[in-house]
Amino acid sequence: TVQEAMPGASLEEIRPTYIYKVVLLGSTSVGKSSLAYRYVKNDFKESLPTVGCSFFTQTLNLEVATVKLEIWDTAGQEKYHSVCHLYYRGAHAALLIYDITNKETLSRAKMWLRDLEKEFLPDEIVIALVGNKMDLAAEREVTTEEGEEFARTKDLLFMETSAKSNHQVNDIFLAIAQKLLQWEQEKASTPSQHGKSTVDLGESGARTVACC
Repeated sequence: TVQEAMPGASLEEIRPTYIYKVVLLGSTSVGKSSLAYRYVKNDFKESLPTVGCSFFTQTLNLEVATVKLEIWDTAGQEKYHSVCHLYYRGAHAALLIYDITNKETLSRAKMWLRDLEKEFLPDEIVIALVGNKMDLAAEREVTTEEGEEFARTKDLLFMETSAKSNHQVNDIFLAIAQKLLQWEQEKASTPSQHGKSTVDLGESGARTVACC
C-alpha cells in the first residue's frame, strides 16, 4: 500500500481527495429533496419544493480517500425536464428515485434511466435505483423484488430508503462513493481508453459547478 511506501507520512497526507457530482432524478414528490436534506443535515423536512435545482455538499472521510459529494437536486416537474440534461452533464453518479407507494414514479425513473443511457457510457456514471418512503410500506405499490429485479437487469445499485425514518439514506450514498472509488482504483491499474486521468475528473466536476 501507499502507507508502507511512505512510513513517515500521516494518513491525511497520503489520502487522495476526489470530488464527485451526484444528481438526484425522479418525479415530483418522491422525496429527492428530503433524501438530500436528511443525508446532509440529518434532519427531515416533509415538504421541500425545488425550483429548478438546489445544491448540497457532503464530505466522506473513508479509509482510502476523502470523497466530496456535490449533490444536485433537480425539480421533478415536466417543465424542467428539458433543461435537466444540463444538470447531469459532467455527473459521476445519479440516484433514480421513486416512491414505493406510487407505481407510476418507477416508470418515470425508468424514463430518466433511458435519458442517462443516451448521455453516458456504462463505465462513465454510477447509477443507483432508490425506492423511497419505506416508512409508508403499508401503502406499497412497488414490491422490493420488482425494484431489485429491474436494478439487476440494468446493473444498477439498489436500495429502499426512508428520508423520514433515516432508513438506509447514508448507506446508499456510501455505496455510491465506494463504487466510484473502486472505479478509480481500476482505472489507476489499467490505463483508461478515454485517456482521462483521475485529476481531470476532479477538475471537470469543479468546472461544472462554476459554470452553472
